[in-house]
Amino acid sequence: MPEIPENHSKVSGGSSVTLEVPSPELDDSSGSSSRERFIEQALHDYESPLIGYAFTLLNDIDSARDVVQDTFLRLCRQDPAKVQDQLKAWLFTVCRNRAFDVLRKEKRTEPLEEIHWQKVAGPGLQPDERLDLQERLAQLRSLLSHLTPNQREVIILKFQQGLTYQEIHQVTSLSTSNIGFLIHAGLRRLRDSLPDDLLS
Repeated sequence: MPEIPENHSKVSGGSSVTLEVPSPELDDSSGSSSRERFIEQALHDYESPLIGYAFTLLNDIDSARDVVQDTFLRLCRQDPAKVQDQLKAWLFTVCRNRAFDVLRKEKRTEPLEEIHWQKVAGPGLQPDERLDLQERLAQLRSLLSHLTPNQREVIILKFQQGLTYQEIHQVTSLSTSNIGFLIHAGLRRLRDSLPDDLLS
C-alpha cells in the first residue's frame, strides 16, 4: 500500500489542490478580496488534513486529491458567511460525502473495511514531535482492523483529525452519545495494546 507523504502538496510533481476562485457576483472589490482570503485560509488550514482523511476512505492519493479539490470548489460556490462558523465540520462532511460518491461509483462496497489509517501531522508540531507521534500512531494503525467500521471512522475523526463530538455528529449524522459510546468501546477493545499516552 502506498504511504501517504508527510506533505501531500509536495508529492506527484509538487502539485497541490489548485483552484481558481470563481468571481463572486459582487461589485465591491473589497468583498472579492475578502472572499479570496477566506478560500486561501481554508486551503492553508484544511487541505492536508482533508487529503489525509479522504485517503483513509479511498486508499488512493490521486482520488483523495480529486475529492478534496471538489470539496474546495464547492466551498468557492458557498457564501462564506453561511459556512465560516462551522467550516471544519462543513468541509469534512462534503469531503466524506464526495468520497462515498466515488466509492459508490466504483462499486466498492466496503470503503471502511480496508481502511489503512494514516497520520497527517497537524500544524504546529516540531519535527521531533511529529516523528514521535507518527511512530506511536503507527502502532495504532495495525490495531484498527479489529474495530467495527463506525468505531474506526469516529476514532479517525477524533484522534487523526481532531474533530469535536459535535463536529463528528455534523459529519456522520451519528448522535453525540453514540459517538461517545463508539469511541469508548473502540478504545476499550484496543486498551491492552494501545500506548498509554494515546489512551488519555
